[in-house]
Amino acid sequence: MVRAAGAREVHVRISSPPTRSPCFYGIDTPEASELLASNHDVEEIRKLISADSLAYISIDGLYRAMGEHGRNNDAPQYCDACFSGEYPIALTDFTDVDNVSQMSLLAELA
Repeated sequence: MVRAAGAREVHVRISSPPTRSPCFYGIDTPEASELLASNHDVEEIRKLISADSLAYISIDGLYRAMGEHGRNNDAPQYCDACFSGEYPIALTDFTDVDNVSQMSLLAELA
């Protein structure tokens, strides 16, 4: 669309890291198989969108933009599972782990 309007070059900058993993905490994101960054690297995505260049902010860059020194990999300051794939709570539905201590609070109310 931008090239059709006469642009000679298209450079895309995304103000978040690539979304590689689904969110199970309230954001309605597709399954990993449907997320572009889960299945393609940056160069492949650049070609798919016909851009001359494509860049994302890094996870550390995102944390620095929020006033942190960077991401604490041992204990991340925020949930960044959609970018890192590291969920703060084990995903027992996906790992076949039977862990009854992580039962839903809603189930306890029923």
